[in-house]
Amino acid sequence: MTAKEYCTLYKRSRDKAYDALFESYCDYVYAIVYNKLRSIASREDMEECVSDIFADVFFGYDTDSSFDGDLKGYVGTVAKRRAINAFHSLTARSGHYSDSAEEELVNIGSETDIEADSDNAETRSILMSMIKELGEPDSTIILQKYYYDRSSSEIAEQLSMKASAVRMRAARALNKLKITLAAAGITL
Repeated sequence: MTAKEYCTLYKRSRDKAYDALFESYCDYVYAIVYNKLRSIASREDMEECVSDIFADVFFGYDTDSSFDGDLKGYVGTVAKRRAINAFHSLTARSGHYSDSAEEELVNIGSETDIEADSDNAETRSILMSMIKELGEPDSTIILQKYYYDRSSSEIAEQLSMKASAVRMRAARALNKLKITLAAAGITL
């Protein structure tokens, strides 16, 4: 969704603008929040953080701005900052951060393979770009099923599809993904 589209929709109906914003960036924002908070937050805390992010974007974005590019950068920045603040807030309340930081320092050993970690990060990056190339709804199905561990019925409800259609699309998308990865010389 571009800023221009959002501003036009906002001027017509604030409710529709909010719904369109949520529809466009829900998965993106949830992925950011999940990555930042998965080690400390409950699912409810994550969902509350996602809601707060959309409220921040909705009430904080200047609809009179002359910017007409994609809102993804703005939404992503707000999401990262809000998720980091939530992480600090949750760790301060639980005292979890100081314990885990000490444990991490103790557990750092010489067996850490920095080269393998770097290769894994690069492989994950390539994999994510290839998943995005599958297009919608296949990329959403793959991410929801294998990254967020959602069931076919949960995904079907989110995408307004039947669970059997989700399973079929997932199987086909995995086959496409395997072929694309093999062509790139990547085996998992």
